[in-house]
Amino acid sequence: MPPAAATNLAHKPPDGGWGWAVVVAAFISIGFSYAFPKSLTIYFKEIQEYFSVSYSEIAWLSSVMLASMYAGGPVSSILVNRYGSRPVVMLGGLMVASKPSSPLPKFNKAVDEGAAADASMQTADSDPEERRHEGKGPSQASKLADFSLFKHRGFLIYLTGNVVMFFGFFAPVVFLAPYAKHQGIDEYSAAFLLTIFALVDMFIRPFTGFLGNTRRIRPKIQYFFSFAVSYNGICHLLFPLASGYSGLVVYAVFFGVGFGMVSALLFEVLMDLVGAPRFSSALGLVTIIECGPVLLGPPMLGALVDTFGEYKYLYVTCGVLMLAPGLFFFIMHYFNYKKLKEEQKPEAAVETRRPGETVELKTNDEASK
Repeated sequence: MPPAAATNLAHKPPDGGWGWAVVVAAFISIGFSYAFPKSLTIYFKEIQEYFSVSYSEIAWLSSVMLASMYAGGPVSSILVNRYGSRPVVMLGGLMVASKPSSPLPKFNKAVDEGAAADASMQTADSDPEERRHEGKGPSQASKLADFSLFKHRGFLIYLTGNVVMFFGFFAPVVFLAPYAKHQGIDEYSAAFLLTIFALVDMFIRPFTGFLGNTRRIRPKIQYFFSFAVSYNGICHLLFPLASGYSGLVVYAVFFGVGFGMVSALLFEVLMDLVGAPRFSSALGLVTIIECGPVLLGPPMLGALVDTFGEYKYLYVTCGVLMLAPGLFFFIMHYFNYKKLKEEQKPEAAVETRRPGETVELKTNDEASK
């Protein structure tokens, strides 16, 4: 794993010191892209009654939009490696702003938002100067899709846990407002639960980023991510204990904390594992694979509501799907950190060898010839 970022950088800041503007723009873009599938859930109950569809079928609305964002991962990853971040983000913005003539405008809008959001994520997490240098040279083609990552120990740990986690990651927020309305809570109060969740999520993300870059946590940031995933699982397992509107408000607060922590660390820990030069390729591979559980998770879990007629089984299942990967991350990263430490010992021994020892060794070798 690469060491923590230094505070005094030897090189010039990316984009001539305007990197903060890139982060702000990405924040706005990703915020709107993710907010739309969540806010749509307010109308699930009415849509369900109007079209006479099941909970499993209505969940496809949000899951298709969310999965579209992840499906754009490998495409934007290749384009970013080839042309750089700026033109890809601009292209994504034009795609979102365009008026599709397809009979499925909402689906197309989701696909376009996904491409823009994914490109923005890579811009915010990448160094533009690094990207410009990566795009040059004869080895450029091999950098478009780095399949050697499937031999990378840390990458495989991350990917395995995330595939399971994403089956239960989005379903709780997708079904939060429908559950509240199912309990007889009015539409505005149900929508306010999502507002509470979103506000907590918004404020906890920068705090998590700050905490994750402290001296004590940064060297073992994978444990912090493991805790965040496990925390989400515990929240969902305790969901059946939330009674009445006040109980749902408390759940929304704690869930917002957990969701924000995972979202803030999700790509940070990936870069920590594979390093900045391979991050773009790793992100593309991860997002296209995670597209499956993101797409199938909410409809599959919605089928539990159709079968049992209660939401508690959905939330308990989501809790298991989050807690199990959290514990998996704790265990596997313990061994991964231990293995990395063993692998670094020979390298450290070579680096700390005094120049005199090298000369003396060379002289002895020449004398023996």
